[in-house]
Amino acid sequence: MARWCYRHRLVVLLLWVGALFGVGFAGSAAGTDYANSFSLPNTDSTRAYDLMEKAFPQSSGDTDTVVWKVDDGTVRDESVRSRIEPALEEIGRMEGVGEVSSPYAAQGAAQISENGRIAYAQVTFTEQANSVPKELVEDVVDTAQDAERAGLQVELGGQAITRVQEPPTGIAELVGIVAAAVVLFIAFGSLFAMLLPLVVAIAALGTGLMATSLLSHVTDVPEVAPLLGSLIGLGVGIDYALFIVTRHRKGILRGMKPEEAAVTALNTSGRAVLFAGGTVCIALAGMLVMNMRFLDGVVIATSLTVVLSVLAATTLLPALLGLLGMRVLSRRQRRRLAAAGPESEEASGLAARWSAFVERRPRSVAVTALIAMMILALPVLSLRLGATDQGNHQESTTTRQAYDLLAEGFGPGFNGPLQVVAERGETDALVSAIRSTEGVAQVAAAPPAQGITVIQVVPTTSPQSEQTDQLIDRLRDDVIPESGTEAHVGGVTAVFKDFASVTGDRLPYFIAAIITLGFLLLLVAFRSLVVPLTAALMNLIAAAASFGVLVAIFQWGWGTELLGLGKEGPITAFLPVIMLSLLFGLSMDYQVFLVSRMHEEWVHTKDNARAVRVGLAETSRVINCAALIMICVFSAFVLSGDMEGAMAGIGLAAAVALDAFILRTALVPAAMHLLGNSNWWLPEGLEKRLPHLAVEPREEAAEVGGAAENVLHARVPDDKGHSTVVHGFVRGADGGPVEGAVLTLHSKGGGLRLDQVTSLADGSYIVSVPAPGSYLLSATAPGHAARARSVTVGEGPLVYDVELAEDEMDAVN
Repeated sequence: MARWCYRHRLVVLLLWVGALFGVGFAGSAAGTDYANSFSLPNTDSTRAYDLMEKAFPQSSGDTDTVVWKVDDGTVRDESVRSRIEPALEEIGRMEGVGEVSSPYAAQGAAQISENGRIAYAQVTFTEQANSVPKELVEDVVDTAQDAERAGLQVELGGQAITRVQEPPTGIAELVGIVAAAVVLFIAFGSLFAMLLPLVVAIAALGTGLMATSLLSHVTDVPEVAPLLGSLIGLGVGIDYALFIVTRHRKGILRGMKPEEAAVTALNTSGRAVLFAGGTVCIALAGMLVMNMRFLDGVVIATSLTVVLSVLAATTLLPALLGLLGMRVLSRRQRRRLAAAGPESEEASGLAARWSAFVERRPRSVAVTALIAMMILALPVLSLRLGATDQGNHQESTTTRQAYDLLAEGFGPGFNGPLQVVAERGETDALVSAIRSTEGVAQVAAAPPAQGITVIQVVPTTSPQSEQTDQLIDRLRDDVIPESGTEAHVGGVTAVFKDFASVTGDRLPYFIAAIITLGFLLLLVAFRSLVVPLTAALMNLIAAAASFGVLVAIFQWGWGTELLGLGKEGPITAFLPVIMLSLLFGLSMDYQVFLVSRMHEEWVHTKDNARAVRVGLAETSRVINCAALIMICVFSAFVLSGDMEGAMAGIGLAAAVALDAFILRTALVPAAMHLLGNSNWWLPEGLEKRLPHLAVEPREEAAEVGGAAENVLHARVPDDKGHSTVVHGFVRGADGGPVEGAVLTLHSKGGGLRLDQVTSLADGSYIVSVPAPGSYLLSATAPGHAARARSVTVGEGPLVYDVELAEDEMDAVN
């Protein structure tokens, strides 16, 4: 498929452009119909909602609030009424406004605070919040706030009002893309190579978001789903393309033709991308076991963007590689390739030095990394699930000001009243019992409708307070049963409490499910019991530490106002499920990429220390680069204007940073050094029963033209299936390691160069041998004379340590 897409690149490009614009046109024409459905089956709040829907089947639009406060006098003063009443009347005449309930009307006395300095009016639109035209909401806000004067403050709150104060759609995505572009340009040094992952990610994300908006008309998709889809789609889309482009460029630098390099890249890294994308989708689908209707739409949006990201990386990307050809390299790389020929891509520099350091001091590295993660995880012990509301908005927003004014004038519980819904029977005794209950500020019963009575209960504490949760439990467990009335406690506050409670109860089963899934996938991929067990433990540590960061910032308030995130509060109830799904998928990506290289080395050398060292040295750079891109993309969602989006962005950015820079770079390799050969232990009986899964096959041979030379890349079998290696250490006369020594394997007569590598910081090297036989191994290094020696390789790997002296090249082994 990769070769077909490469050769028919114009067809592939036209198909993608057609799909993007076709779905985009359909999505724009149809609009969106997002719906937040937080109800849960068999919960008390859901039963209350069902009764209210039975009693009041007529659908009403979104109800928002206009709040005003005077510094002197009361809101009843003529000077105040003369400014507010005309504004409310003008709002009532606007098309799209159904009703305005004024405190100055005959039934409006309860809408004025006891001290007379704060009052509110309710504006009911004819549509729900997401369907109210933005221009209408802006007119309402402007008309109301035009009534302000010195000593008279006017603010507005409600869902429709919230929509107009959000930053323009796409700001977070744009900032994330720009940040990712900077990282890519530094990594690649080429404008065209930088653009490839961005174009692929944008094409997949645009198609996914428009398709999600179309799906919102046929199923319930919450408003936060497109934001989360953008967050994960942009991150994985860029990263998946990065892995493939990196492998493609590596192939060209080793002398392969662009088409063969693209095919090889898709057949190796492309397979890993398919495996990683499938893992992420499976992890996301794991949310369905929570049996929460709200999460179904989140699964649809996020899974769709991940699937399209994988599809774009495996079809659109090879087509774009075909268009660019050699321009995927920078001008300097192309000149160097033409002048000096193919180069070795052996790891060197900081990555190799760090890998050698971890090998020398695995215990201290593991302990340091583990202590750091445990410290970051400590705040998770005080994690409290709940819901954010307009009280968490920034202080400068009108919704936050309106929320605070209502709390000041009518009590903190006024912003989150409870609805006690009773069917049949007398409710006077229940009303009296509720009124005398600790934590209740006000009680008012509406006239019965179809035998159902709704009693509005205003708590003395705020909706997010633990005391409010305790009041709900008290009403359900004691007050209502003792009154002898069949009733249920509902309302937004009760719904979110039930949502948090159900999430907390089901979360352990969800975690067990995704950890088990990850264990089985890694067990099959790496044919080891210890590797998947280590990965499962690391995933739990990463999750705990990332949630610790979330609690410190959003629940404890460490820097929320400074970062422009608003006021602290509980962690959104559905966030742990979403974050754990995404974290599991992303962690699997990095684990597969890291351990697959280690496993490949282990299969050929049976040397665990070398396998871990080489795997870390050769993959840490691209893993860290990919992680840095995801951190930039996720962190940018702080600018989304949505508290849930900001929580998810910061939480995932912290999770990726900790996972890539501490776990995969330090703790995992250190633990694998300490565990030794037991990393790769698998019972013989299990080995025979497990299916074979090739995550990333070996690279194929690449013929390099010119000077009758033939370069065979790492561990390539010949036609008879033979493949082995020569490996060891290069040391100087003083016994110290020689870094940067160039070792070349020639045919016996020296006519053909078969492989060439550069020794790492610890002096280690490994060269590929196509088949058993005699060969010539040469070594050169700055400050040492070039020497060559014959080596005879059998069926297995040959351990051959090299000592570079002044006059000769001796074999220690």
